[in-house]
Amino acid sequence: MRKVLIVAPSWIGDTILAQPLFARLHEKHPGLILDAFAPAWAAPVLSRMGEVRRVIPNPFSHGEFNLAGRWRAGRELAREGYDASIVLPNSWKSALLPCFAGIPQRIGFKGEARHGLLNRIHRLDEAALPQLAQRYALLAEDVGATTPAPLAEPHLQVNAEGVRATLSALGLDAAPAPVAFCPGAEYGPAKRWPAAHFAELARRLVQTDFPVWIVGSAKDAPVGAEIERLSGGASRNLCGRTDLAQAIDLLSCARLVVSNDSGLMHVAAALQRPLVALYGSSSPAYTPPLSRQARILSLGIECSPCFQRECPLGHFKCLNDLTPGHVFDAMKGMHE
Repeated sequence: MRKVLIVAPSWIGDTILAQPLFARLHEKHPGLILDAFAPAWAAPVLSRMGEVRRVIPNPFSHGEFNLAGRWRAGRELAREGYDASIVLPNSWKSALLPCFAGIPQRIGFKGEARHGLLNRIHRLDEAALPQLAQRYALLAEDVGATTPAPLAEPHLQVNAEGVRATLSALGLDAAPAPVAFCPGAEYGPAKRWPAAHFAELARRLVQTDFPVWIVGSAKDAPVGAEIERLSGGASRNLCGRTDLAQAIDLLSCARLVVSNDSGLMHVAAALQRPLVALYGSSSPAYTPPLSRQARILSLGIECSPCFQRECPLGHFKCLNDLTPGHVFDAMKGMHE
């Protein structure tokens, strides 16, 4: 392979979990050119991966078919001369673009009956490869081969000048280094630790003179405001005041991050920040943070993981019963 197009996932966390695949491709093919076709919201993550040369915007919204638009996009990409494409989403429509671009090797899992669209199809043994990152990394290998272990840990690059600009724009000082909270989880409420728990943790941390920043998107602004209010001023809500690139800059300043299972959790792991990762309805066996500095907290009660957006039993015990004391104790000895 000389020049490869990655059709990237839609989720930020999944995109970061694809980085071990990118590293393996470069290891196997020195001098490789690697481009990514990805949604605009994932571009700040991919652009900070040293393995990726260029991010090509994916103009199609989630669930949008638009066959004619995909044909035109594919024909434009045909000029690039890619000799291989790796399709990470499992949907049928995601495999159309490399086919329309006339890319000779089109690699991926069978997914939604994609015979013909893909011509190098890997069989997925879910028991042998429980982690999503392992499954992605398998696509760098020959069909029938196994995923090499251990996987490379994701790593996002940070520019010191960019960090200073972000801090200045928000009127922040990173000395002393803050503890960052990431209370969002776009997938649904069953992945969100309660705002009252975050607030109680902030009150404990302020007694140790650690400032607390709440980081997230505009969708997380209401829960961020609730945490700030309940904490009695022990935390500062920055949700919705940054774009993703600036959020990455803020997390790079943190002495420690406490996060739900979310895209920003994986960002913190890829920044090699000490991390306490909170799991409820999702499984740390499937999408763990790939970092030796991460500590996973999961109660593992009988009904979890259920992988549901809302608690089907209505009690949310998998996260409600994970107390601020549990998290505070897990943080001991982790921060710098």
